[in-house]
Parts: sequence; C-alpha cells; structure tokens
Amino acid sequence: MNISFENTENAFAYKTNKELKSARFLFSTMAYSWFVQLGTRLTPFIMKTGLPIVHQLIRKTIFKQFVGGETLAETAMVCNTLGGYGIQVILDYGVEGKNDEGSFDEATDAFIRVIEYAATQTNIPFISLKVTALARLTLLQKLNDAPRLRSGIHDHEEEVAEWDRVRDRMYSICEVAAEKNIGVLIDAEESWIQDPIDRVAIELMEAFNKERVIVFNTIQLYRHDRLSFLQLSHRIAKQQQFKLGVKLVRGAYMEKERSRAQEMGYACLMQKDKAATDDDFNEAVKYCFNDLENISIIIASHNEASNLLAANLMEEKGLEHHHSKVHFSQLYGMSDHISFNLAKQGFSVSKYLPFGPIKEVIPYLMRRAKENSSVSGQTGRELALIKRELERRKQ
Repeated sequence: MNISFENTENAFAYKTNKELKSARFLFSTMAYSWFVQLGTRLTPFIMKTGLPIVHQLIRKTIFKQFVGGETLAETAMVCNTLGGYGIQVILDYGVEGKNDEGSFDEATDAFIRVIEYAATQTNIPFISLKVTALARLTLLQKLNDAPRLRSGIHDHEEEVAEWDRVRDRMYSICEVAAEKNIGVLIDAEESWIQDPIDRVAIELMEAFNKERVIVFNTIQLYRHDRLSFLQLSHRIAKQQQFKLGVKLVRGAYMEKERSRAQEMGYACLMQKDKAATDDDFNEAVKYCFNDLENISIIIASHNEASNLLAANLMEEKGLEHHHSKVHFSQLYGMSDHISFNLAKQGFSVSKYLPFGPIKEVIPYLMRRAKENSSVSGQTGRELALIKRELERRKQ
C-alpha cells in the first residue's frame, strides 16, 4: 500500500511557518520533563490569579497548539481549515470535574448545543462526552466500588436520585444525537470511576445503537483487563441485539493509576510494559475487524504501527478506505504526520478537537503536557518532524 507517515509536506500543509516555529518552541520545552512537572503543578494555581498576562501566555502557546478555541465560533475556523484537507472533527466541549447540579445541567445544555452545531457542519460526525462533566467524582467512585450498580447505596435515596439524574442527562444528550445523526463518544476515565461509566455506556448503546451506531464507549488498552472487556461488550451486544461502538485508545492516566495503586496498596491494572499495551491494542483492532457488520471502530492512536496495521487490514479485506465502520483519529496538535497522510489516501480521519474557556480546559492541557513528556519518544518524534518540514521549506 502506497502510504507513508514520513511526508511532512502533507502533514503540515495547513500550518504557516510562524505556526510551525511556535510548535517547535512548545515541543522543545516539553522535552524537559522537570519543566513540564513544574508547569503542570503551578499552572492551575497561577490561572486562579486571573492575571491577563498569564491568560495570554497560555492562549498563545499550549492552548493554541491543542485546543480549537474558547467558543464554537473560534473553533469553526479550525474545523473549516481541517476540512479543507479532508480531516473530520471530533468536537469536545472541554468541561469536567464539576461538583454541583447547576453546573451539570449547564454542561448538558452545552453538549446539546454542540451536537446541534455539529449537525450543521459537513465534517463533524462526532462529539466527545466526559461523564465527569455531568456527575460528581465521589458519586462515580462510590458506584464503582459497589458490587453492583446500586448495591451499597440503595438506602441513600438522595444518591440513587442523583445517579438517575446523571443517566437522564446522558439520555437527553444521546436522544438529540440520534435525531441529528451525530456520534457520541463517551470518554474513558480513571479505573476507580470507570465501572459505572462502562455500565451506562452499554445501557445507552442498547437504547440507541439498534440500527446504526450513535454511542461509542472508549476502551483504554493500557489496562490489562480491557481486551477481555471488549470481547465481553461484543457478547452483550450480540445477546441484546445492538451495534457495538468502540473507540480504542492506549490511555491517558498512566501516572495517576500507578501512583494511586502504590499509595493505596492494591494491584495496579496497568499493563506490565508498553509492549503488552501495544499487543493488546493491535489484538483489539483485529478483533473488531472480524465483525464490522456489528462493530464500528474508531482507532484513536498516535502509534504509527497500529495505524498501519488497521490500514493494511482494510486493504487485505478489500474494504474501501472511506469505510463507514472504520475511523482513524488523533488529537489536534499531535501526530499530524499520521492524520494528514491517512486523509491524503482517502481514509476516514478526524482530529479530536477540544474547545472551551481556558480555565475549563486546563485539566486537558495538563494531561497533554504530561503525556508528551512521559510517553517515550513522543515529543522527540513531533519535534523532529516539525524541524524537518521547516528545513524542507527553506529549500
């Protein structure tokens, strides 16, 4: 197959020299793990000072690299630019970690507005949804620790009613999504709150995925139990006669998972090493390809080998590149060499594009900074490609 992830001209065609130089500076700073650790600890506190200079500094650097804008109007410009190169968008309203019912209801309304906006655009087939934008962390953790969804809290009517309100919010969002034919990708979270998210995702898929896939659950393959969970989800889908939607990722909470497991003295769910994660991710891709009639898959990976594996499987099975059940995705601001070169070959590709007020997307930005500094070779690879393209443009 004539595809290469080395073509930087394709990868960065949408960026000006000035934008590339800004990206080079940012990834250069991320190469220093001590700087990232210090920055991610201090930034949330500094933001609370409300100093305009801090706001502008973040907006012009890490925010501009990884976020579409503060409003839908700002984000529209990025979406239009990406669309010009055959790149679709997974739109993410970047709010999470609230604690009051009013904020959860506001977030619900905001997600519905995002869906309604996406339905008016030609290149926004999905939105992303974090359950932590609609529910208290402590409630999710209590549900996660209970042997069954409500066991352990059934005597507490307030908490039962609270969980019902969370489910109602998610149903309201998915009902509009089904009406507008926009996919809803339910994000994965930390292992200690993941179980109720998985349960409600299955419930929503059973309700909305009868004829086509509207709801997708996210499976983090850096957990050693997630490949078996994918297989279990598939069995449930066949038994309950609904279509399974899955977004496959490696994961974004590695350091938190290991730190908490060590601190609290329980067995960590993380894979023993990166090779084991890669093996399970690739096995998950192959598993999904064996039943595309009933599974829709989003390969959300920055790993070149995994993307090539999926592309080659499509070739081997004689599937068209723009197949309705197979989608590739990378984060906005990262791995453009994968996204744009896949799109150039006609594959369905999107960028995961967060938007929202800077203070709301700080948690997301801090995860991106940590991920780039902790994942071996990630920052170096991005930086090398940017430098190569800048050199090419000089010639």
